[in-house]
Amino acid sequence: MTTATTLTLSLENLSCASCVGRAERALTAVDGVSAAPVNLATETARVEFSAPATADALAGALDRAGYPARRETAVLEVEAMSCASCVGRVERMLAATPGVLEARVNLASERAFVTYLAGATTPQTLSAKITKAGFPTRPREDNASTVPRDKAAEAEALKRKALLAAVLTAPVFILEMGGHLFPAFHHWIARSIGLGTSHWIQLVLTTLVLAGPGRLFFTKGIPALLRGAPEMNALVALGTSAAYLYSLVSVLAPGILPAGTANVYFEAAAVIIVLILIGRWMEARAKGRTGEAIRALVALAPNDALVDVDGKTITRPVSQVVTGEVVVIRPGERVPLDGEVVEGESLVDESMISGEPVPVAKVIGHTVTGGTVNGTGALKARVTAVGPDTLLAQIVRMVEDAQGARLPIQALVDRITAVFVPIVMAIAALTVVVWLVIGPDPALGLALVAGVSVLIIACPCAMGLATPTSIMVGTGRAAQLGALFRRGDALQTLQSAQVVAFDKTGTLTEGRPKLTAFEVADGWIPDEVLAMVAGVEAQSEHPLAQAILQGAADRNVGPAKVKDVQTETGFGLRAQVNGQRVLVGSQQYMAREDVMLTGIVDRADPMRSRGETVFFTAIDGQLAALIGVSDPVKPEAARALQALRAMGKDIAMITGDDPATAAAIADQLGIDYVDAGVLPGGKVAAIEALQALFGKVAFVGDGINDAPALASADVGLAIGTGTDVAIEAADVVLSSGALSGVVNAFEISRRSMTNIRQNLFWAFGYNVLLIPVAAGILYPLWGVLLSPMLGAGAMAASSVLVLTNALRLRFVRPKLEEPT
Repeated sequence: MTTATTLTLSLENLSCASCVGRAERALTAVDGVSAAPVNLATETARVEFSAPATADALAGALDRAGYPARRETAVLEVEAMSCASCVGRVERMLAATPGVLEARVNLASERAFVTYLAGATTPQTLSAKITKAGFPTRPREDNASTVPRDKAAEAEALKRKALLAAVLTAPVFILEMGGHLFPAFHHWIARSIGLGTSHWIQLVLTTLVLAGPGRLFFTKGIPALLRGAPEMNALVALGTSAAYLYSLVSVLAPGILPAGTANVYFEAAAVIIVLILIGRWMEARAKGRTGEAIRALVALAPNDALVDVDGKTITRPVSQVVTGEVVVIRPGERVPLDGEVVEGESLVDESMISGEPVPVAKVIGHTVTGGTVNGTGALKARVTAVGPDTLLAQIVRMVEDAQGARLPIQALVDRITAVFVPIVMAIAALTVVVWLVIGPDPALGLALVAGVSVLIIACPCAMGLATPTSIMVGTGRAAQLGALFRRGDALQTLQSAQVVAFDKTGTLTEGRPKLTAFEVADGWIPDEVLAMVAGVEAQSEHPLAQAILQGAADRNVGPAKVKDVQTETGFGLRAQVNGQRVLVGSQQYMAREDVMLTGIVDRADPMRSRGETVFFTAIDGQLAALIGVSDPVKPEAARALQALRAMGKDIAMITGDDPATAAAIADQLGIDYVDAGVLPGGKVAAIEALQALFGKVAFVGDGINDAPALASADVGLAIGTGTDVAIEAADVVLSSGALSGVVNAFEISRRSMTNIRQNLFWAFGYNVLLIPVAAGILYPLWGVLLSPMLGAGAMAASSVLVLTNALRLRFVRPKLEEPT
């Protein structure tokens, strides 16, 4: 009989009894739901259900009904995970908790990222469940430091254990292996202290190794084995126990063993512990370096701030400063928090945020960002954001979320590691049986060696570390190069995108249009006409209108007084100026208003061919002037597009600008695919058309109108100087407006995926090749039987190799430098 589950869900958008009824009907329609009363006052639903109903199904039904269940995300700090099997166990336990929608566990950062339905469970409940399973866990509070757990203390503790184990093991190794390597030494031991005494010395020292430095493998591995969830520690515990117990019987009761099989393998058990501890020590050191990017970002924020209180300056911890207070920023100091300048002028180095090397002038009314460096002037700023709301904290959170991502390539690893350890144990058992049945004498000793070697050499550690370490280091390095991956899976998708589509204005161009041409028809006075046009455009908030106003100001022409201004959406403006009817707008607007397009209209095409947007001005029905406004192409645009083409990418441009202007920009930059005159809603269709033609598409944009396209593209890259809406819709945020960030994001994506494939190839290839060798497949041919000690060394080395390979991503050079 299936056990019923009860969940209390917190719902949104409930406003009346009708909403309650619709939400209840949506829930009860899910197969398996027996009751789902909804409470309008508390905005909750108490759902009783059993299989086949799931939390995902309930959430989906509420989403479709328009009353979504609130989701929350918790970050859990998980300790004692040692391999991919541990990760799989923790993930399965979290995912099986009622109300949990998604659980991602990262072995490298030792964190779990859990998305759950609000009200159904809590981070404390989840932590308690995982802790009870043998993995001490605690939830990270929202205001807690996001600095990755420092592995220095752990590495130092492992170093001490490895050294102690090595000191105790050295005599064991010398006594036993010295005799095997040098027969004379064996005879000397037999004559001097006797083989029996030698075995007792090995027994005592090996017992100290296993009970002391090696105890951690047993305290973690044996409980996991008894719970039916064996992992790497269990394999080590089984292998060393087998070697130790067999040797113990050989010393204490050799008569119960078949003749000729009473051999000791104390050195194997002890050396295995030493080598794996050394591997864990090196692994901890390497893991500590994977979080350097986040630590470097967090270190940018100062600990203290100078606060202006009633004219007096006092020092206060940044954590105690609240919004609205005024902080004093002395020359050369870091800005403590986000704020708005209320006094002073200075140049501020914002390169850590924007990547731009040139300091930015700050005056009263300008914003400053926490972590940036003040120049030579003193500033006072009113604090606008503290704690997790600061830009630096948001960047850290963005990098951290990406580092916790699960890439599609990880699915294969998950399927294999879910059954890896039980399969290894089965192979080890089968190896022992086969050796006992068909092995040469002494079969029992050879069977033991082969079985222990299989247990020890298997390495789910390397499998578990192969992907997350590369993600952590890769996304961290990307952040340093100005590309913030908001979604970690974009790291894999980006490098496979065949087409890179760009918005034009503000992305390929500066986004700051300028008045570049103003030509009047015969009989009109330029300054008088420009004054009329400026007066009309002063009533508009369009960026091109601002360009015309600035151009008039540069020509010392003030705007004329206007009245009865009307906006003709998509066409232009009309107004009355000194009793005259003035029209400013597109050529289509002039045609619609029956303005004769003669004379200077012939000059429009050459202007468009230069990439200028052309406006027409008519006064009392007569064509009076042509206005050319252009948005300069970014200096680095050509180099960036050339670098992308060198990577084998096709380049496209999707813009709302008129086709002639778009074509001029495309010719200038060598863009092959242009879709111009596209309305905001049409950009999604343009993206879909490119996807149908080429496959995966990356789209780069910056404006509100780009948000739908950024969301619909396979990977959306938002220019960091763009709007908040665009940034929220994107998968990757480029912290500056420079297009070099696009190139560097592609380079990091390519290098990271190459690194992951190398790691996975090694992690899987290592086991595929060496487990059969450990089982003795080479023995019939060449008499080679792998020593458990060599297996332990190879296993430890495999994890260190994977981590070391991932750490190479820290040194990836930018494919394209920021413009200076």
